[in-house]
Amino acid sequence: MRNSTRSQVDPFIVMDVMEAARRAEDAGRRIIHMEVGQPGTGAPQGAARALSSALQTDAMGYTVSLGLPALRRRIAQLYGDWYDVDLNPDRVVVTSGSSAGFILAFTALFDTGDRVGIGAPGYPSYRQILSALDLVPVDLPTAPENRLQPVPADFAALDLAGLMVASPANPTGTMLDRGAMSALIDATHAQGAAFISDEIYHGIEYEAKAVTALEVTDDCYVINSFSKYFSMTGWRVGWMVVPEDHVRVIERLAQNLFICAPHASQVAALAAMDCDDELRANLDVYRANRALMLEGLPKAGFNKIAPPDGAFYVYADVSDLTDDSRALAAEILQQAGVAVTPGLDFDRDRGHGTLRFSYARSTADIQEGLARLSQFMKTRA
Repeated sequence: MRNSTRSQVDPFIVMDVMEAARRAEDAGRRIIHMEVGQPGTGAPQGAARALSSALQTDAMGYTVSLGLPALRRRIAQLYGDWYDVDLNPDRVVVTSGSSAGFILAFTALFDTGDRVGIGAPGYPSYRQILSALDLVPVDLPTAPENRLQPVPADFAALDLAGLMVASPANPTGTMLDRGAMSALIDATHAQGAAFISDEIYHGIEYEAKAVTALEVTDDCYVINSFSKYFSMTGWRVGWMVVPEDHVRVIERLAQNLFICAPHASQVAALAAMDCDDELRANLDVYRANRALMLEGLPKAGFNKIAPPDGAFYVYADVSDLTDDSRALAAEILQQAGVAVTPGLDFDRDRGHGTLRFSYARSTADIQEGLARLSQFMKTRA
């Protein structure tokens, strides 16, 4: 059967690594998972209890396309609590995870052939979703001196319809401070381009609070999710904040593309937002794991790293070890039983010499993973 040119997107390599790890586990091996950006914990207990109770009386049919009003109000409250931003709940749209947010944003903002800048290294699905929508992703190679975040000079000479940024970023965990965020927004608007901020890792920060683009401007799209800080990856529920004159645009698209985000997930998400003690305990685990990684990876021999401000990743330059990060990741999985992600997922040009290590799992797993990596590097030397 025929297929479209738009469908010819690259694979999401980390999912291939997960499948290889699963096969190894099926064969009886114990694998330490440092590949996937997924919390080792499940949804907060309060979320599960709220859903269990609601299922007794609610048929969980469609919600309105913009999301449960109570959840939209609670998300708006979060912006006041976290950032001192007074947000109109009408601007909040509940989505089927951040992935649906990207599809809605790219469809609402751009026309066929429009060029959209994305930092490299960066989350690979930005590029693939843009390509599948007949848009043109433009990689902006970022520099170590800019902490692998884009700066206005990276796109000053480019004709872009939009710029996509992430802070904290995947795969690096680095963040934009308010000055850097403002500079990017100003430069984007000066070109007449749209600004989209992926804030999915907000809440997972270690030494400074992440800056939301909404602190700087209302003329932007902000995308977030319950997957990371709220530990609800498989529930597929997220949100976006859009300018007031874009709400109806997004609503029409959401009605037709998705109808609504899963009702059950929205009920659980609303309850999760008040599970502060459990969420802070999860963050304490990430903080401890981060300290272990920043000490253990250099000792093992992975000493060219970008210390993360947030999220739960360490991005390592391994160009002194290999020019084929995919092969090195396969070797580590086979010999050490540790699953890691090749940098090719995040940077098509330079990713052959990088790896991403996730520390989202339990501290015991991180300790064992680091010990295995250290032994692997000793035997490889």
